Amino acid sequence: MVLTMTEDVQRHSVHTLVFRSLKRSHDMFLSNQGLLPPVDETAEKIRKAVKARDCYGMVFDDVKKMQAMKHLRESEAGPNPPPPGTAETEAAELSEGAVVPYMENGFANRNQPVNSQNQLANIMKKAPTMPKPKWHAPWKLYRVIAGHLGWVRCAAVEPGNEWFATGAADRIIKIWDLASGQLKVSLTGHVSTVRGLAVSARHPYLFSCGEDRQVKCWDLEYNKVIRHYHGHLSAVYSLALHPTIDVLLSAGRDSTARVWDMRTKANIHTLTGHTHTVSTVLAQASEPQIITGSHDSTIRLWDLAAGKSMCTLTNHKKSVRDLVLHPTLNMFASGSPDNIKQWKCPDGKFIQNLSGHNAIVNCLAVNPEGVLVSGGDNGTLHLWDWRTGYNFQRLQAPVQPGSMDSEAGVFSMVFDHSGSRLITTEADKTIKIYKEDDTATEETHPINWKPDILKRRKF
Repeated sequence: MVLTMTEDVQRHSVHTLVFRSLKRSHDMFLSNQGLLPPVDETAEKIRKAVKARDCYGMVFDDVKKMQAMKHLRESEAGPNPPPPGTAETEAAELSEGAVVPYMENGFANRNQPVNSQNQLANIMKKAPTMPKPKWHAPWKLYRVIAGHLGWVRCAAVEPGNEWFATGAADRIIKIWDLASGQLKVSLTGHVSTVRGLAVSARHPYLFSCGEDRQVKCWDLEYNKVIRHYHGHLSAVYSLALHPTIDVLLSAGRDSTARVWDMRTKANIHTLTGHTHTVSTVLAQASEPQIITGSHDSTIRLWDLAAGKSMCTLTNHKKSVRDLVLHPTLNMFASGSPDNIKQWKCPDGKFIQNLSGHNAIVNCLAVNPEGVLVSGGDNGTLHLWDWRTGYNFQRLQAPVQPGSMDSEAGVFSMVFDHSGSRLITTEADKTIKIYKEDDTATEETHPINWKPDILKRRKF
């Protein structure tokens, strides 16, 4: 009991000392408060404005642009409201306690009148504008070719533009007359689905690859296989021919792309670095000479001489299913379940997103007129203006009679060399050919163009 009382006394005395110490400190600082200089309101306001400009300068600029656009729309629609910078808006801002903006030549004087029209014009000049898309005629289906007994997975047009070849899950490569759609030749030799085709521009050769791990070279004068390229450890999904040297490129499920000498069958390079299936490979004469897209969501640009990766593009969030080179510009596009992206060579600089294709994008094709077409896993085709990314047409491919609606996927597509016909290969075992509608004009099919000035800023 005595001990408890002692502890209470000690605790009480400690509390008393701490309280007195705090009170002394408080009284001391309170007494010194009168010695401080008075607060200069102008200086305080300037300090706040400088800090606000430093932290939120870009936000201020965006707000000014949006206000300018709003005032411009209102002035076009009805009676003119006071534009930003006039006495009325200045007074309103003052009444709301707005921060004084910092200008390049000093702080804005609220009492000084500003030439509102010039200010609005300057802001409008700085605002990003969307270029108007070029008009393209709508496309329509004009031929359906049936003949394969399985999913048609790939197509290639020969350089003379007289025939095209298709490969399918029935293990057969078929060659068709482009003008009439008649079957010319069937080539058998693969023991599994044919996934890639390429026709040489300098030799009478057709190259094919498939899920049987084989890469074959066919002599089209005899319609026989004359070379095999052995090396892939799993299914081969894509082929490409270098346009100027006798080099063949293949890519597949073993996460590699391989560079072959066309004549000696030697494996010159094995391009390793991807961590998942390499679904597509491109070759071009200029740098980068090889571009690959993979299911690891990346695109790689390769140095052909060294056989090494120059650059890895990681913008896509999902697997890259297809790549396509623009025939005249030094650019390429990539297709993925998240969206379509455009890139500029040689550094792989990102240009813009093309979003709105609500399906897995399996394939892409582009013609010299700047029509980019994307094919989806649900049978939809979206047609885009390359330069502006404007989606000017959407098509749903009709399913072959007797097929299920679920068999409506577009697996590959290619334009003929004139750019006037589009060949698609599909899951309903057919090949469909589209062409432009000759009767369409800008009056009958106008551009439904509603620009959003901040569209490019979202990505």
